[in-house]
Amino acid sequence: MLWFRLRDRRLAGFKFRRQMVLGPYILDFACIEAGLVVEADGGQHAEQQEKDARRSAWLSGKGYRILRFWNHEILTETEVVLASILHALRDSPIPGAPFTPHLSQGERE
Repeated sequence: MLWFRLRDRRLAGFKFRRQMVLGPYILDFACIEAGLVVEADGGQHAEQQEKDARRSAWLSGKGYRILRFWNHEILTETEVVLASILHALRDSPIPGAPFTPHLSQGERE
């Protein structure tokens, strides 16, 4: 459901990628131009908080911002979730400046 609303630049013209590989991780959704990662968390994430924290720390260390939503939020509060994503997209540290991730050569491939 979320992918339908993010794909083809449907959210204010921002390009999202789905299931994108970045370093050792597969991201649910990513807008590279804004340096934003959106994760859709199912129930299993309640038991893997340490793993998610390491993942978030790694992504933050590369310059990405991370938004996490529970699956039930995405399904029942879709417009609120989309508004949060849009707010994060527009809340760039330097408006209009391109995002440059801090990736090594191996992480870019």
